[in-house]
Amino acid sequence: MRFYISLLVVCGLLTGLAACRKGASVVPGDDTHVGADSLRNGFYLLNEGNMGMNLATLDYYNSSTGIYSSNIYSAINPGATKELGDVGNDLQIYGGKLYAVIALSDKVEVMDVHTAKRIGQINVPSCRYITFYKGKAYVSSYATTAGGTSGVNGYVAEVDTATLQVIRTAGVGRQPEEMAISGDKMYVANSGGYSASNFERTVSVLDMNTFKEIKRIDVAVNLHHVKADKYGDVYVTSRGDYYDLHSKLFVIDTQRDIVKDSLAAAVSDIWISGDSAYIYGVEWSYVTNKNTISYGIVDIKNERMLTNKFITDGTDAQITTPSGIAVDPTTKEIYVTDAKDNLLPGTLYCFSPAGKKKWSVTTGDIPGHFAFVRN
Repeated sequence: MRFYISLLVVCGLLTGLAACRKGASVVPGDDTHVGADSLRNGFYLLNEGNMGMNLATLDYYNSSTGIYSSNIYSAINPGATKELGDVGNDLQIYGGKLYAVIALSDKVEVMDVHTAKRIGQINVPSCRYITFYKGKAYVSSYATTAGGTSGVNGYVAEVDTATLQVIRTAGVGRQPEEMAISGDKMYVANSGGYSASNFERTVSVLDMNTFKEIKRIDVAVNLHHVKADKYGDVYVTSRGDYYDLHSKLFVIDTQRDIVKDSLAAAVSDIWISGDSAYIYGVEWSYVTNKNTISYGIVDIKNERMLTNKFITDGTDAQITTPSGIAVDPTTKEIYVTDAKDNLLPGTLYCFSPAGKKKWSVTTGDIPGHFAFVRN
């Protein structure tokens, strides 16, 4: 996809722009030269921002100019109410549009992928993640507000990408998280995250021809991410119960809709590139009252761990709280974000395929979600 306008010109306005809001404010944007590469893909980065503070922001890296521009949304869309919103939870590109899921603002912000100019929004309460299938968008929803009734089941909303209106919904389990499409089926991770003593432990399977739930696969407690590979398998992450049940990675055979394998690896996020799944874990324990940080690469063809250390130059010691991961589809460079203490601006690190640091740059608060724009 050709990124034919220069966001650099627009983002240069950010230097003197301060967000007007009650309480905390978005840090004014800046432009930083980190290096150009004709093979490297540009990307957007969605910063989550702390809950309840309307601090979600959008950054953009222009690989042609080598400029990383922070907080571009407020300059490009100065009239947007409360700017981007409260808690950015997912970011995807589809059909010339950029979709940012803003969970506590109960909306999916829709922008032009070439300009980041606002097109409109999809209204879904307690929205979590978004995926696409045959021209439609699908958004998972807790279907209740944070701190609401723990027993309420969630749903997946089907959205017309032309009108941005919800067409129909399909019920799933409690507090559904990420979704993945494999063939004509959707796999939805149910977390039950509002009820720690009674976590969900199933993946809902939806028939996309009828858009109805046809099965639930028992996997493990507190499920989160779901990724489909090219071999007909779906990878599902479990966050565990933060006590005795540890985070793990599970593999579902989509032909039989059963769990066929698991790997004893803590996974907070996962990015599949080719035959490799890059993972990191930030596993909290109420037993030790601390996080355990880990990294790794999974061979998805043979379903085994390749390595438990893809950062090879010691830079991982500088990362306090990894919060996002992505791999450039062309250069195979690895991006890892650091949310630090979740209160200050984070840091984005770019590593070579061999795991050596190439550059780093300051981001917004809690950087977490990537969407590549192909050159």
